Amino acid sequence: MPLSPGTKLGPYEIIAAIGAGGMGEVYRARDSRLDRQVAVKVLPGSFSSDPERLHRFQQEAMAAAALNDPGIVAVYDVGTQDGFPYVVSELLEGETLRDRLRSGALSRRRSVEYGIQIARALAAAHDKGIVHRDLKPENIFVTREGRMKILDFGLAKLMRQEKPAAAAAQTMVPTVAVATTPGVVLGTVGYMAPEQVRGLQADARSDIFALGAILYEMLSGQRAFKGATAADTMTAILKEDPPELAETRREISPAVERIVRHCLEKNPEERFRSAHDVAFALENVSHTSQSSVAIEAAHKTRWLATMKPVLVALATAAVVAAAFLLWPATQSTLPTFRRLTFERGMIPSARFASDGRSVIYAASWENKPVRLFSTLIDSPQARPLELESASLLGLAGSNEIALAIGGTMTNHLVMRDATLATAPIAGGTPREILEQVRAADWGPDGNPAVVHYVNGQCRIEYPIGKVLYETSGWISHMRISSKGDRIAFLLHPAWPDDRGFVAMVDLKGNEKTLTQEWEGEEGLAWSPRGDEVWFSATSAGADRVLYGVNAAGKLRAVLRIPGGLTLHDVAPDGRTLLSFEDERAGMKGGHEGDNDRDLTWLGWTIPEAISPDGKWIVFSEEGEPAGNAYIVAMRSFDGSPPKRLGEGHALGFSPDGKWVASTHADRSPHITLLPTGPGQPNHVEVSNLEFVSRASFFPDGKRLLVTGAERGHAYRTYELDMSGGKATPITPEGVESLALSPDGNQLAARDQSGNITVYPLKGEQVHIVPNSNGMIPLSFSTDGRYLFTTVPDELPARILRVELISGKEQLVRKWVSTDSGVYVIWAVHVTPDGKTYAYCYRQTLSTLFVAEGLH
Repeated sequence: MPLSPGTKLGPYEIIAAIGAGGMGEVYRARDSRLDRQVAVKVLPGSFSSDPERLHRFQQEAMAAAALNDPGIVAVYDVGTQDGFPYVVSELLEGETLRDRLRSGALSRRRSVEYGIQIARALAAAHDKGIVHRDLKPENIFVTREGRMKILDFGLAKLMRQEKPAAAAAQTMVPTVAVATTPGVVLGTVGYMAPEQVRGLQADARSDIFALGAILYEMLSGQRAFKGATAADTMTAILKEDPPELAETRREISPAVERIVRHCLEKNPEERFRSAHDVAFALENVSHTSQSSVAIEAAHKTRWLATMKPVLVALATAAVVAAAFLLWPATQSTLPTFRRLTFERGMIPSARFASDGRSVIYAASWENKPVRLFSTLIDSPQARPLELESASLLGLAGSNEIALAIGGTMTNHLVMRDATLATAPIAGGTPREILEQVRAADWGPDGNPAVVHYVNGQCRIEYPIGKVLYETSGWISHMRISSKGDRIAFLLHPAWPDDRGFVAMVDLKGNEKTLTQEWEGEEGLAWSPRGDEVWFSATSAGADRVLYGVNAAGKLRAVLRIPGGLTLHDVAPDGRTLLSFEDERAGMKGGHEGDNDRDLTWLGWTIPEAISPDGKWIVFSEEGEPAGNAYIVAMRSFDGSPPKRLGEGHALGFSPDGKWVASTHADRSPHITLLPTGPGQPNHVEVSNLEFVSRASFFPDGKRLLVTGAERGHAYRTYELDMSGGKATPITPEGVESLALSPDGNQLAARDQSGNITVYPLKGEQVHIVPNSNGMIPLSFSTDGRYLFTTVPDELPARILRVELISGKEQLVRKWVSTDSGVYVIWAVHVTPDGKTYAYCYRQTLSTLFVAEGLH
């Protein structure tokens, strides 16, 4: 039933045909309700003539629509027009994997990368009880951004005749691109698992077999199973093994070969037990390649695959088992673990005490404020220390603790606006040393090194007052070497992103970056021998791995387990203090009078702006499926599926709501304007900035208000023409704008003294809002007389309406979290009428361990 342009299927207007095949015709169409382009697949008429089949199709399509995974094409709607069923899905730009393979094998790196994406998507579907049953290169789409999308979930089972596969091979084989093309038919048969060939029930392991065949083809450029006829191909599937990959591509490693072979086991019981396991195994190979270190995971034992689901649980046995199973095969001894904490909550920092028997740690248990505890390693029983309203920065001596007092816990468990102080471990009045300290560590000479925040710059000072290094970004987890000659730290280019590098500075101020950029990094200490820096980081998502890197930049993995690791301390005898983290950055929002709706997408969802009409939130998605490039997306407050706009970090909406400003995930100064509807991205280059952290549109839509930094300078706010070029500074260094008035003539920012200051853009005087110290501005009111503000990192969190002239404040909204581990609400946004809001909550559940035997 070919459809001509202009034909309407319900609210969908056909624009043009895209393709046709055994699955039906596919069209580009316009959704008149949401003003977006979609793909409409009109299915064969045989569906409507079979009521049972039509019912199953609707059920399967609904199940597929519920998947909501970035690796699976999103299903928006199903319907029937003139007796022909149709399914509406997201419109993709790019090519199928089959098209990509026509030119031959892919590189090893690309094959593994694609394999990870496909495995993750399969895992998401299998977790929902949905099996594809017809996975093949024709049903995998490669977008222009290199993202993999699995097509036709829920349709494969319905397109197949309900009879043994051997008979089906001669009539109606699983979905084909062109049913009369013998090569395509054979190709489709070539991805069937042995149990499918025998006409037995297919399950998730059948999809894993197909994935193995696809991996083999990507790596070798040849099909794993092929024959002169369909019957010959099926015989090969049942009785033969594909040629060794090394015979076709000599650079294929034995580890990759084992993964492919494990997927292609004839007996389903002997394959990987889940797609999660396949993704995990491929990620190990990928990490090994990146670090140039052969980390042999225990793929040599088939029972590893059965352990992965167990390891994901937050239990002691899971962490210990993971460490044993995934320990590098070259080690002669296995590590041992001792659990130290058993409560529910988060642990921002921990250190070994000088007696060698105790551990001091800061924790927030069961939603209570952070307190300091001491526990014995051999007989864990926590004892609270007599120190209130303080967090742990380190140890200042054998009997003294370095404290952060008076500050606030940020979204990365780092203290801001804190005062460094010391106090006896036994308790007593803290002795204050220095304000605005983010991190501290004591050298062998008895002097402290500090990360000091001064005039918008983070400085490493050792001793206090002597600046060794400074940056307009931010620094965390700083530690001095045992000889006192070097300081290692985590360097993050832009607040509040924990993306960054591992770096080192010597006493002469010579800084050296030791590693690649990581998507997230938290935790650092010197190795037992002092020849390496150990740190916990991840290249995507929140599953941090423990790595070691030496001064020459040679990197190796020390410990890898499923889940997030945070390194706290390493003792001279090699004992290591680690916490296992279950982490989430969630997004909530709503309207005045409504309950908050959780709008989290992939587990690390950060709201960036609310659309001018108050109907949409644009957000940055930094969850593991988003990769290290992140995703810019928008989502309606009604909870409908997100709309992906592109890659990068979201910034803000244009006044007409048709564009979203974004920047690269690394905050480099390349602003991209992404269309919220039809259109192509536009790029705005900034010639004089090194980083861009925020951007919003002026009301005229012709200029951008940009927060960024020039090389060697602190962050400040600039005005930038939409045509790009050089940004013009508006505020002093160290002052970042957060709100622009409705007429575009004033901006409000938190100045260096902590007050909200209103800066005029046209000839008026600077005005400090009374009683605003400690607040940050969110937005001006519609009439420009008020500011909506919040206190950063405060719990309970509040939105206040503050009068600009008098400073008089009124409570607009208050949030009290009842969930353990939620320690900060941030990225708060509110519309100028004060009726619509969005915010991010950070939740971390920690378990503290001592590990012995790590090398």
